[in-house]
Amino acid sequence: MQALWMVLAAFLFASMGVCVKIASAHFNSAELVFYRGLISMAVLWLLARRQGVSLGTRYPGMHAWRSLIGVTSLGCWFYAIAQLPLPTAMTFNYMSSVWIAAFLIGGTLLTWRPSAGQPRPPLQVPLVLCVLVGFGGILMMMRPSLDGSQGFAGIVGMISGMAAALAFMQVVALSRLGEPEARTVFYFALGCALAGGAALPITGTSAWPGWPALWLLPLGLLAAGGQLCMTLAYARAKSARGTLLVANLQYTGLIFAAAYGITVFGDELPLIAWAGMALIVTSGIAATVLRARTAPDTPGE
Repeated sequence: MQALWMVLAAFLFASMGVCVKIASAHFNSAELVFYRGLISMAVLWLLARRQGVSLGTRYPGMHAWRSLIGVTSLGCWFYAIAQLPLPTAMTFNYMSSVWIAAFLIGGTLLTWRPSAGQPRPPLQVPLVLCVLVGFGGILMMMRPSLDGSQGFAGIVGMISGMAAALAFMQVVALSRLGEPEARTVFYFALGCALAGGAALPITGTSAWPGWPALWLLPLGLLAAGGQLCMTLAYARAKSARGTLLVANLQYTGLIFAAAYGITVFGDELPLIAWAGMALIVTSGIAATVLRARTAPDTPGE
């Protein structure tokens, strides 16, 4: 069942991307994050009340950290969606698996202290190659648009993927502590509303566009639904194999995004960009598989 939750989450996130791209013509990224948070908060408060889930938590610090890095990822992602073709922006955000592998390699090397009784940890060459291939894919995707604002948007998109990796690890940690899905996603929505609102005096507010503002409603609803389905997918994965399946199924979102990009926005990506996208997906799946092989097959992994 966790596999279906992740496929549904991928579809909802891709659909949300359509709403973001259309609404970005009338609102800046801070406004989109703010309204996304407000609408999602209302939905999740109603859901938590219906389920009888209390919104009180014993881990406010963990939720605050998850919200901070999640909002950073979201704001960067919304900006990338507004500036880049939808499949490209989605691919940068889905780099999280490659970033997690990079964090694991870097963390292992940073914590190693040379001594006679503690030899240097293995370099994990296959995982290193996955990371290098993933970043090679990024260069291929950015190569056609290194000049102008799209080059900057590509860097922002990369940051969204890096922050998403950190947020993912925090979601897993909260799930292991027994935090209900509705509570975890509610606090993330609260963080979006607070951060987006705090940024508005700096970024300014757009003139109210009238009917086009209705795109904000499905944006918030799809975002809440996607976050909830993704959290459910990982929470329901009770083994390393289950988590592996869920993590790899997230890439179905790129299929949905590509379909939307071509049919709705008429996106035309050069062949080198599609090849780069394929490299990123391949490296992400391979990195997830390699990490799962070294993890114990215990509940919650």
